Amino acid sequence: MKNIIEINNLSKSFGDLKAVQDLTLSVREGELFAFLGINGAGKSTTINIMCGQLSKDSGEVIINGYNLDKNLDLVKKEIGIVFQSSVLDAALSVHDNLESRAALYGIIGKDFDQRLNELADILEFKDFLKKTVRNLSGGQRRRIDIARALIHKPKILILDEPTTGLDPQTRKLLWNVISDFRKNENMTIFLTTHYMEEAVESDYVVIIDNGKTISEGTPHDLKNTYTKDYITIYGADEDSIRKLSSDYTMIKNGYRIPISNTKEATDMILRSPELFIDYEITKGRMDDVFLAATGKNLEGGERK
Repeated sequence: MKNIIEINNLSKSFGDLKAVQDLTLSVREGELFAFLGINGAGKSTTINIMCGQLSKDSGEVIINGYNLDKNLDLVKKEIGIVFQSSVLDAALSVHDNLESRAALYGIIGKDFDQRLNELADILEFKDFLKKTVRNLSGGQRRRIDIARALIHKPKILILDEPTTGLDPQTRKLLWNVISDFRKNENMTIFLTTHYMEEAVESDYVVIIDNGKTISEGTPHDLKNTYTKDYITIYGADEDSIRKLSSDYTMIKNGYRIPISNTKEATDMILRSPELFIDYEITKGRMDDVFLAATGKNLEGGERK
C-alpha cells in the first residue's frame, strides 16, 4: 500500500511562535489517519499548508506523488476539506453553493446534476436543496460542507473536527457516509477530532504538541504503551479481592484491578475462578493515551 501523503521536516513560524517544528509523517492510501493535538498544537497550520492556503518555511509536502511546491493545482484536485467552521455562502441556496464550487473544477451541466444527485442521496439533503444556507440547522449545514468537499471526487478527504457540536444522529450519518467512501472508493481520510471514540477507529494516530510529533502508532499500540487494561469484579467482598495480591480500586458495586494485558487477567481467573462470576475486562481509553502522552487534556488544560 503506497503512501498518499508524505510530509518531511515541515516547519512554519509566525514571528517567535513556532507553529510547526520539523514535522515528519506519512499516510497510506485508503487509511483513516487521526492527527491529534490540543488547540494550538499545529494541526490547522499543517492542514492549511497541505491545502496550499499557507506557505511553509521549510520542508517537503507530497500529495499522491505531487510535490506541493511544483504542482499546487494538481494537489488541490486530490484534496477535499471540511474545515472546523463552515465556508458556505450563507446567502446562497444549497444548490447554488454546490454548483459554484463544482464549476471551479469544470463540473458543469449534466455532470454537475449527476454528481449533485449522488451526493444528495448519500448525505440525505434532497429536501433542502433550495433552502438558503443561513436557514439550515447545524447538522444540515455540515452535510453540505461535506458534499462541497466531495463534489470533485477527491482521493483524500481532510476532516478538521467535522462533528463538533453535532447531534448523535447526524454524527452517525456522516461517519456511515465516510466509511462507505473508504470502502467503495479507497478514499483516504485525514482526521482531526476531539472525540476520542472517533480516533480509536483510525488505522494510525499521530499526536503532536507544540508543533512536534510526540507519539504515534496504531490505537492498539498506543493504548498498550500509555494505558493499562482493567478487570472489574462485581459481587465480591473486599477480603476476597485482597487475596488476589493486586492493587485495586473500590468502585460502585465492585472493584477495579489494573492489569498489564489480557493474559494477566486469564491467569488471575484461573487462580481464583470462584471470584469471577460477574466481571468485565476493559481496555485503556484513547483519552488516557492522549493525557499520558501530552500531560494535557484535549481542551488544552494541564494534567491535574
